[in-house]
Amino acid sequence: MPPKRTSTSETPVITLDAIRQLINDGISSALKAQAAAMAPFDNSNRNLNEPEKFLKCAEEDRPMGIEQANQITWTELKRLLTNKYCPRTGIKKIEDEFHGLTVNGSDLKTYIRRFQELTILCPNMVPNSEKLMEAFIGGLPHKALKGTLLLEPQILEEAINISWRLIGSDNKA
Repeated sequence: MPPKRTSTSETPVITLDAIRQLINDGISSALKAQAAAMAPFDNSNRNLNEPEKFLKCAEEDRPMGIEQANQITWTELKRLLTNKYCPRTGIKKIEDEFHGLTVNGSDLKTYIRRFQELTILCPNMVPNSEKLMEAFIGGLPHKALKGTLLLEPQILEEAINISWRLIGSDNKA
């Protein structure tokens, strides 16, 4: 049996009304703080018939209204952002690197990593997974290229595993 506690100090009694008042005071101060934080952004004098201008059109650097922005498709938004932040010359450089990518010596690990990075950066560069696998195999050294083609991989992961077995065994010797 646990010992009984005895206290010499008297615990203050809090009533339900006091609790309600504390809650109301907290809510009131939070609402005042929120209103103060939003005050710089509040413009009650603006024309409600004119849409807010918040998004720049990537090609023309002109403001786009909220109604226009809400009607843009995901594909169109990606195109606008790509045109603005990834210029065609940059994409061309990445595509050239992708098509010229080969295994340097027997450093397959670096080749695989860079190949996967480039496929993520330019996902539309190769039309389907079969062409992607062909591009990967095309960058392998002659011995691994022939061996990988002979085993007829069906997906890129199989081609990577086969080439790893062919070239990776050279790295260990």
